[in-house]
Amino acid sequence: MSIKLIAVDMDGTFLNDEMKYNKERFMKQFRELNARGIKFVVASGNQYYQLKSFFPSIENEIAFVAENGAYVVDSGKELFSGEMSKETIKKVTDILEQYEYKNLIVCGRKSAYIHEDVGEEEYKQARKYYHMLQKVPHFENLNDKIFKFSTSFSADHVSELLRNLKKAIGSLVTPVSSGHGDIDFIIPGLHKASGIKLLQERWGINDAESIAFGDSGNDLEMISAVKYGFAMANAQKMVKDAASYSTQSNNEEGVLHTIDSILKHEWPFIE
Repeated sequence: MSIKLIAVDMDGTFLNDEMKYNKERFMKQFRELNARGIKFVVASGNQYYQLKSFFPSIENEIAFVAENGAYVVDSGKELFSGEMSKETIKKVTDILEQYEYKNLIVCGRKSAYIHEDVGEEEYKQARKYYHMLQKVPHFENLNDKIFKFSTSFSADHVSELLRNLKKAIGSLVTPVSSGHGDIDFIIPGLHKASGIKLLQERWGINDAESIAFGDSGNDLEMISAVKYGFAMANAQKMVKDAASYSTQSNNEEGVLHTIDSILKHEWPFIE
């Protein structure tokens, strides 16, 4: 059975450590994928405005599963937008105050929000990942649909923190690792796999015709859902354990190498 859908995580997967990719090589591949009717999906925990900035010439030709599945856009058209309740936002922010995080960003449909007291260096760092970012005095009653929270901790303690946070607020939000000490708190039931499923139903594509690439905990659902779940060589152990296949690291263009194999009908994509 041939591949009809390719879903890629971005940071640590499609992008190298400098947050870049081989545009010339990919655009040549994309033209061929397009000619064969193979859909390309960007599936990331990142903000939609950030994600589409990497694909300015084709942003209206591809699909985005942004904010870990809370926001889905196909060819420039919004298909799905989740929303966290105001009660949940209040409870989660209160509980997170008990933890020593480096930063807290509340992610919404219109923008992401960061506390106005944040240091200039932290704000500049956050702007690398959030093209739309506003400073606010507090996170209550934001005039926006809120998708998720994003925080940063010491990378050495993420596993233990995840266990503790799941016990503390797992009934309200789902804590997931997004790499490099970052933890996202997402709406239960919404994740990359749920966003991809929506697109599959829209396009009439099944899991056996789909491939997904990832490196972090927030990729687990989509890696496990499709037949061709690929872990990057640099992926976290839990992702490697969940994946059926592996490819080279993000710095070695592992995704692009595998796309070449798809186009050439090489193993494991032999029809």
